[in-house]
Amino acid sequence: MASDDTFLRRAVAVLTAFRADDDALGAAELARRSGLPRSTAHRIALDLVEAGLLERQGTRVRLGLKLFEIGQRVPRQRVLRDAAVPYMSDLREATRQTVHLAVLEGTEVVYVEILGSPGGPKLPSKVGGRLPAHVTGVGKAILAFSPPDAVQAVLDAGLVKASERSVTAPGLLARELATIGREGVAYDREESGRGIVCAASPVLGPDGLAVGALSVSGWSNRLRLAAVAPAVHTAALTLSRTLGQRQGAGAP
Repeated sequence: MASDDTFLRRAVAVLTAFRADDDALGAAELARRSGLPRSTAHRIALDLVEAGLLERQGTRVRLGLKLFEIGQRVPRQRVLRDAAVPYMSDLREATRQTVHLAVLEGTEVVYVEILGSPGGPKLPSKVGGRLPAHVTGVGKAILAFSPPDAVQAVLDAGLVKASERSVTAPGLLARELATIGREGVAYDREESGRGIVCAASPVLGPDGLAVGALSVSGWSNRLRLAAVAPAVHTAALTLSRTLGQRQGAGAP
């Protein structure tokens, strides 16, 4: 019998095989993505179904509701999201565009909340989904206000292309991050997807480092970045102050 540590590693491999746009996966695809033998992936999946972390859908499985419930208890995500939603709602009302809240995890951004806008573009982002930090406005906004080792990790991982306009030259990214650090606003000019643009600003902690970022996204032929950038910047600054006041008051 596999040790508890081995089972845990295999369970994590199965759970992280799911992508943001997946519904359900079969044993063969789980095995391919997790790197486990098919029989092992199938057995682990059954154990996770029994635990409520996966759910059956015919002969396939999908992520279970219990995972969502657990995710909502993550303190950093919950506190940041709860504080951000009123400002995100105001931003959406003012701009009539899609508003994102994201955090950095490793070399990728994870989307904590998205308030969509009717008529907006089909975006590559989803709540709980990930994108390479260097191709997104929120990612660049966070990196510009992160310790040097966070930026170096992104460079070391390689600047992959998400679109033909993605920045893949380390020097260009470094210069862009320096500009963002001075101005407080980052832009995605069709770097994460064709026809999609956004303006983003970091949400800062008391130490001046980014804990997340807000952005407004829309069609490149409809959204004037210069027009929405001040609103995004103001919302992020105000959210930063709100979070600082809550921490100072000892809020959980």
